[in-house]
Amino acid sequence: MEFIHIQNLIEISSYALFAFLVGIFLFPKFITFVTNYKFTQKIREEGLFGGTAKLFKALHLHKSGTPTMGGVVIIVSIFITIILSRILSYFGVIDYSLLNRGETYLPIFTLGVVGFLGLIDDYLNISESSKQKGLSAKVKFWTLFLFAVFGAFWFVFKLDYSTIHIPGIGDFDIGLWYFPLFVFILVGVSNSVNLTDGLDGLAGGLLSISYGIFAVISYFYGLPILSVFCAIVVAAITAFLWFNIPPAKIYMGDTGSLALGATLGVIALMTNAIFILAIVGAIFVLETISVILQLFWKKYFKRKLFLIAPIHHHFEAKGWSETQIVMRFWILGAWFGGVGMLVGLLGMGDSGFL
Repeated sequence: MEFIHIQNLIEISSYALFAFLVGIFLFPKFITFVTNYKFTQKIREEGLFGGTAKLFKALHLHKSGTPTMGGVVIIVSIFITIILSRILSYFGVIDYSLLNRGETYLPIFTLGVVGFLGLIDDYLNISESSKQKGLSAKVKFWTLFLFAVFGAFWFVFKLDYSTIHIPGIGDFDIGLWYFPLFVFILVGVSNSVNLTDGLDGLAGGLLSISYGIFAVISYFYGLPILSVFCAIVVAAITAFLWFNIPPAKIYMGDTGSLALGATLGVIALMTNAIFILAIVGAIFVLETISVILQLFWKKYFKRKLFLIAPIHHHFEAKGWSETQIVMRFWILGAWFGGVGMLVGLLGMGDSGFL
């Protein structure tokens, strides 16, 4: 196991602080911009998979008109920080930039491409006059699926990825089965985060915990530049949270939730830590399972299991305040994150890192 060096901590802290300050500076200006151009939240009237969303609309009608697309500033803050590191390394001020082929090309590419998909969805959501806002669930799914297939092809046939690590047991070569696994992880994590992004501060807080855990895991797995990347993502998200905590002044939209979810999935695959991700992102998993169970109950039992899904809306309908739900989910997310980090670090010996 590598020891933590003071120089590494200084670099991580400096980049993270810069990304945070960029976000804090840009968000007020962006909020003013999207407000002036009426790029604001529209409350959907249709369910995620058909039907009406009367209960959802009743619970969230007061949020109509809140600026959205905050994910744009999160991504821009990250990219500005990366560009600065490239400039500083070019002039010899620092030894390396955050633009690194072996560690950050893939997550940066994922963040940009999926972020663009989310931006299209957000734009359609705020500009369309029809009841079905934004891209349909099927269009988003299949677009993400095609991108995931491309990513799986790259990982399997270009980078020769074929091994998964089970903490406490060891590594297993699954051959071409890695291809569908990659697709499942990228599409699944992206959609899970997107489903979780339904209350002020909920997805942002859980994402900051998850990326923070993977910053630690990446560092001790011998990927220091990827660790810094995770740290600046945390910083950019926390800058967003400064304006997103209840009552939110801006939402991240699909620009942020889809992109940050997909990028988290890619990082988990790069660090061979998909089982760790399942622990760290347990709340995201729970949110997705609640939707699947709701659909199953409605189809086979002709009634709802939850008042409304995902499950955070169920608690909202039960009378929990938004702040109660968010803070309690953050607490659970922090606990699962801590457990996931411990499992990940303790499992380094059987994965060849020790």
